[in-house]
Amino acid sequence: MALRSPRSAASGKVPRDAVHHPLFARFYARTSVSAETRMGMGGVRDRLLAGLSGRVIEIGAGNGLNFAHYPSAVSEVVAIEPERLLRQLAVESALRAGVPVDVVPGAAEALPVKSEAFDAVVLSLVLCSVRDVPRALGEVRRVLRPGGEVRFFEHGRGGGRAMLLTQRALDRSVWPLVSGGCHVSRDPVGALRGAGFELGPVRRVMMPERGPTLPSSYCALGTAWRPRISD
Repeated sequence: MALRSPRSAASGKVPRDAVHHPLFARFYARTSVSAETRMGMGGVRDRLLAGLSGRVIEIGAGNGLNFAHYPSAVSEVVAIEPERLLRQLAVESALRAGVPVDVVPGAAEALPVKSEAFDAVVLSLVLCSVRDVPRALGEVRRVLRPGGEVRFFEHGRGGGRAMLLTQRALDRSVWPLVSGGCHVSRDPVGALRGAGFELGPVRRVMMPERGPTLPSSYCALGTAWRPRISD
């Protein structure tokens, strides 16, 4: 069964470099590797992906640090990454993965794959930076089979009123400019609920687990499902 959609790729609707943040990409590539142990991200990735099986699409794969954590029951991962440098690093990570991984250029708002082709979708620190969250989640619904699951680890709004005001001020000023389009005051759990997904348990996680509380520290780790009823 073909998972890609040749028509989407040929139409030009999915540019090869939908995102271009070369300086941030280099910074992220360095800091994310050290965060695996120093910030406990390796353990978070294990919890995020545990128990997955079948065909999986990962949206915003970055430099591919999730790939080593996919369980053997996963038959294939299609990893979407729009930023060129991170995509190149993801290809290198895919060669070392224990499951088949195909790294593909594309944007979250226009995924170059067929509808209802996947058993699971993985969202890992990506909803903070997509340009159009409702449209991206609409694409998640489209490519996920009815009853399929969404595994997510996302950061967003949190803390008290003062922190929320700080987060909103950062989003309106410097934060997206220096952080590759990232926003810290979005509500990823609310966005999933608003897109029609059925939410399972959500665990609140602080990153770093031990250390200073930052505007980007408030994370949510959980599972959601596309309803089985036709939509």
